[in-house]
Amino acid sequence: MSIVIYIAVMAGVTYLVRMIPFTVMRKKIKSQFLRSFLYYIPYAVLSAMTLPAIFYATGDMVTSIVGTAAAIVLAYFNLPLIVVALAAAGAAFLTGLII
Repeated sequence: MSIVIYIAVMAGVTYLVRMIPFTVMRKKIKSQFLRSFLYYIPYAVLSAMTLPAIFYATGDMVTSIVGTAAAIVLAYFNLPLIVVALAAAGAAFLTGLII
């Protein structure tokens, strides 16, 4: 029964977080600074959640660094996401086998 209460509270909080900006801010935001700040928030949050997971996923910092370096190099050359992800995983795996 407590799991139902937890889910209901989570649903309520999620709803409030999404509803409050629509009710409080009815006018378009004209401040260029605030608009650019709000534009980059999703990217900053995604990076803050992803980077620690990358470096602690393998249990070895060297394999994580090699995989991340491979991903950065391949992403720099605008390769498809699946290629970058598979190559980074492969580079980390091969490094783990060697070490």
